[in-house]
Amino acid sequence: MTAAETYADSLRQVVVDDVTVALRLLVDRRDGLGHARTDLLNRIHKLLLELLPGGAKKFLSAPQARALLNTIRPRDLVGRTRRRLASELITELVQVDKKIKAADKELTELVETTGSSLQDLNGIGPSGAARLIGDVADISRFATRGHFASWNGTAPLDASSGDQQRHRLSRAGNRRINRALHIMAVVQLRHDTEGRTYYRRKLAAGKTSMEAMRALKRRLSDVVYKQMVKDAKKAGTGPGGHVGATLQSSAADRIPMIDTSEQSLPGPAEPQPRTPLLATS
Repeated sequence: MTAAETYADSLRQVVVDDVTVALRLLVDRRDGLGHARTDLLNRIHKLLLELLPGGAKKFLSAPQARALLNTIRPRDLVGRTRRRLASELITELVQVDKKIKAADKELTELVETTGSSLQDLNGIGPSGAARLIGDVADISRFATRGHFASWNGTAPLDASSGDQQRHRLSRAGNRRINRALHIMAVVQLRHDTEGRTYYRRKLAAGKTSMEAMRALKRRLSDVVYKQMVKDAKKAGTGPGGHVGATLQSSAADRIPMIDTSEQSLPGPAEPQPRTPLLATS
């Protein structure tokens, strides 16, 4: 056997898993709907500001926006045009909300088929779980939680100067997973969780709000990694912790590397009981 053949045999086979591909497709669609909803809300808000003397709050549901619009009866051409456009946008918002509800239902059902317990973590809903499962696919690609943090961009980068020891937020890594972890952190900060306690402890230690958020996201990366490894071991069907996963690497990404600046923070926090989340787009 030649050296090239030996090397080829040692490589991990890339296997495309139908579940992870489907999850990536569905969560991309869900993200697109969320962006469309935000755009509609911004346009409705702008028109209402021009129609109402006192303006309107920025985050409105479709029924709230419709109720406000029903109180307006402009007589001039510009006012009537603005009202008609606002009405059309509210109708579009209703349709987008229906699509979002259906997308969330489909994501929830597909995530449940994987046997993942990611949604047990405070701050991870069906979209976050789907993004993690879809993009990570095979958690065994990451030898340590540090490798995982390096890949998702939450590992701090050394920015020390002289005697001053500092780290800054990494802008590298998988930005989709980084965003899921950011949403998880924001949700935890809204509620009485260990995440919020940890964040406040960092502030009390002299960290800026951005530094404390970076540290929290890094910690939550460890929590997610631990949960996905636990799911994989429990399922016994593959390192991704879901039916159909294999011991071979998925095609999501190449196996990441880690350098000395990507250190793990001490001990990940334990999973938190789920808290009812505020409605989000």
